[in-house]
Amino acid sequence: MTTEILEFAASLADTSRAVIEPYFRRNVGVIDKADDSPVTIADRSAEAAMRERIEQAFEDHGIFGEEHGVKEGDGVHTWVLDPIDGTRSFICGAPWFGTLIAYLENGVPQIGVLDVPMMKERWVGSPNGTTYNGSYCQVRTGVDLNQASLFTTDIDLFTEEQAAGFNRVKDKVKCTRYGTDCYAYALLASGHIDLVIEAGLQPYDAMALVPVIQGAGGIVTGWDGEEVTLNWDGRIVAAATPQLHQQALELLKS
Repeated sequence: MTTEILEFAASLADTSRAVIEPYFRRNVGVIDKADDSPVTIADRSAEAAMRERIEQAFEDHGIFGEEHGVKEGDGVHTWVLDPIDGTRSFICGAPWFGTLIAYLENGVPQIGVLDVPMMKERWVGSPNGTTYNGSYCQVRTGVDLNQASLFTTDIDLFTEEQAAGFNRVKDKVKCTRYGTDCYAYALLASGHIDLVIEAGLQPYDAMALVPVIQGAGGIVTGWDGEEVTLNWDGRIVAAATPQLHQQALELLKS
């Protein structure tokens, strides 16, 4: 992995911001996709702009985007894009939605960008660490489970069995909050919260988050403890410390 790709990944967020910002808190049309999730012209235009730049710079790289599907590449290098993670928040005028950009090699996330355009905040994760607006950030340590803060987007996204597991963790922590989409992972990487547990995610929802959390010193796996890659099952546990991570996994499978 080169500095060129790291810088290029971050610059894609500038491209996405420039497209998204003029649409925010405007009366944009909303389209319901086949799975009943909403999409707007901002989502589709931002992804199209990023894809165009990737294709110009790295024509042999694959692309997996939420809105415009898959472009097959060389089988080694892949970009995974979610132009607006939290489209419902965007539609409602809530500013904590984010753009997720991931660069993968052989299906494993290497670089992740989590950009929150309307709040002018950006996290960039790589094996060299994670930065927040250009300065290195870290997860917080030394917090026991009974003092931990737990986030998820929406408990209604869990199956009944998954919700039971989540509630076992919820019953042990000090604070639980909902509805922040990808911003919860940003808060974890910057040391403000301790756990994020979700299910039903797609690769474009998660690939960028893995380097961001890992680069900040945290741990992110599936509920089974396995690595989060393109082929994982959509369940995720992100934790600030190995102790919290292990405790969460045990409660989820109890």
